[in-house]
Amino acid sequence: QAQLNEAGGGSVQVGGSLTLSCAAPGRTSSSYTLAWFRQVPGKDREFVAALRWMGGHTYYADSVKGRFTITSDKAKSTVYLQMNNLKEEDTAVYYCATGHPILSSLRYETSYGTWGQGTQVTVSS
Repeated sequence: QAQLNEAGGGSVQVGGSLTLSCAAPGRTSSSYTLAWFRQVPGKDREFVAALRWMGGHTYYADSVKGRFTITSDKAKSTVYLQMNNLKEEDTAVYYCATGHPILSSLRYETSYGTWGQGTQVTVSS
């Protein structure tokens, strides 16, 4: 059951930009980490980025580093994923998730217990 509210997916051309948002009411205490994952049909869910409310530290998959930025607005209990210079291989369903992973586990989907419903991002040439 989805308890996070995602928005912002859509279709864009290669090189374009999109911003996803994830509203996480009640999940902004310092113990939480909020992450973005993505999935294409037939493949496992893949870590994209994460943000720890405590200290605001951010983490990225190598495939998106330098192109994607995860930010937060704590007053709105919302985390954003700004995606620039999009590539066709970024096409996927993007999910946000929250949990309390230890640092060594924050890239694993099993570390997160609450998920959004997913939003489709399609990048075409």
